[in-house]
Amino acid sequence: MWPPGDLLRRPGHAVWGAAGALAGLASGAGLLARAGLLDPIRPDVLPRALLALLRSGLSPAAAIGYSAARYPNDLAIVDSRATLTFAEAAGVVSSVAAGLKLDGVRAGDKVGVLCRNHSGMALTTAALSSLGADVVLMSPSASPAELARVVKGQDIGVVIHDEELAAGLEDAGGAVTTLPVWRPGTERAGTARTDEKVLSPLRRAPAHRSRFILLTSGTTGTPKGAPRSVPLSLDPLLAILSRIPLRVRDTTLIASPLFHAWGFGNLGLAWVMSSTVVLQERFDAEATLAAVAQHRVRVLTAVPVMLQRLIDLPVEVRSRYDLTSLRVVASSGSAMPRDLATRFMDSYGDVLYNLYGSTEAAWASIATPEDLRLEPRTAGRPPHGTTLRLVDSSGREVAAGESGRIVVGNAMISAPERPQAGVPAGCVATGDLGHLEEHGLLVVDGREDDMIVAGGENIYPKEIEDVLASHPAVREVAVVGVDDAEFGQRLRAAVVLEDGRSATEDELKALVRQKLARFKVPREIVFLDELPRNATGKTLHRELREGAGSPADAAG
Repeated sequence: MWPPGDLLRRPGHAVWGAAGALAGLASGAGLLARAGLLDPIRPDVLPRALLALLRSGLSPAAAIGYSAARYPNDLAIVDSRATLTFAEAAGVVSSVAAGLKLDGVRAGDKVGVLCRNHSGMALTTAALSSLGADVVLMSPSASPAELARVVKGQDIGVVIHDEELAAGLEDAGGAVTTLPVWRPGTERAGTARTDEKVLSPLRRAPAHRSRFILLTSGTTGTPKGAPRSVPLSLDPLLAILSRIPLRVRDTTLIASPLFHAWGFGNLGLAWVMSSTVVLQERFDAEATLAAVAQHRVRVLTAVPVMLQRLIDLPVEVRSRYDLTSLRVVASSGSAMPRDLATRFMDSYGDVLYNLYGSTEAAWASIATPEDLRLEPRTAGRPPHGTTLRLVDSSGREVAAGESGRIVVGNAMISAPERPQAGVPAGCVATGDLGHLEEHGLLVVDGREDDMIVAGGENIYPKEIEDVLASHPAVREVAVVGVDDAEFGQRLRAAVVLEDGRSATEDELKALVRQKLARFKVPREIVFLDELPRNATGKTLHRELREGAGSPADAAG
């Protein structure tokens, strides 16, 4: 790990500048050079660039400050609200931070951010990191009751929000202060606060190192928080660069939600790489292609359901846009259906990289296009500095090819409140089961808690989903267990068909019967117009077990 231990703990953050920097460069110099991070820096720029990083590690504010020193006139962020250079973005961050300080925000305070994907959200989180506040990223699609539970459960004192989302905070009561997010030309949340007496303390390292509290997706209950501290080493950066060919000054379109670990992580990563970030408040498949063409986007980050929507676009729509700049499409956030990777690459080229991880484990493995062509189901291989083990319930490693619990160790894991039984020290369990295929590629078999016990047989839904998804008429599928008086549980498959295609329940059952054991054939198959999903694209299995959803009429 670089630097060893917490070399940036106060006092004396600048100790990073010597031993830590040399150790980091030695361990990952090749990766950094390939990405352009070791390109020469002008002597007059170097002190300002390093000072930005020495203040608070690889925080969003530090990354913007570093990039402003190196590339002041290059674009930092583009969306429908603002187009800002790094110098302008750094000015907004300082101004917003100063305003928030006058509003009473201090180092160590917990501040909620309830916003969609836009420049105000991105720059406000950077401003909070410069103050040393802890940032709780809240979902814009959460109900008022859910938001109230998050405010109470996370002990949030201030929530910064999009104005149209203010009503959702009414159930939180008067215990929380609400502030509208920064917009160009507004005077709230710190804009135009430039008094030197206020700004000068912001140029010093904060008394508390910011944490970003990522909420679990909440598909089964109230979201829980997984805190992540600002990285004090290059390990997270080196892990990504070892498997995904990112470069300094890329243009990156972040389609995945910024309140989610995958989207927010890519925002920080892009600014560390001094990339131009392109944002859209809501995902639309054709608008995404239009933005790729307009801004010559090289890197697109998404979740699997977005990839499906891009595939669904007719060929004549795709052909309207010049996508030749696109070199990396990085996906994560939920399991990728069996054939999605192949179908996407057949449509858009071999540019797909799939990161497997969890809110608590950060990353576990990354699959490259070559990996996905070799084995479309794969989650890839562990990247630089990552420990990945498959263990049984006692913590012993399972034999090659056998299914075991996936446990991970890396520089960004969120330690659980209680020790996890059977999990080696320094690791966390992802909650999934998996096995290693030949060539050493990881395949995720399914969730530990998704196991269905039907008639005494242990069944994991994913293998059934993979078989059903292989039918040419099936676009999406999810398999759940529902209560059954005779067998304990029975299998229910929810199927979404391709437009204009048909399939019958008997036809799909016969397909499963042909490929798998008879006890793995779903007792019932329901046809839906779409699967119920949360804001990050994960399927809401609870709703499928309860029978939610409108059956499609044209099932055949």
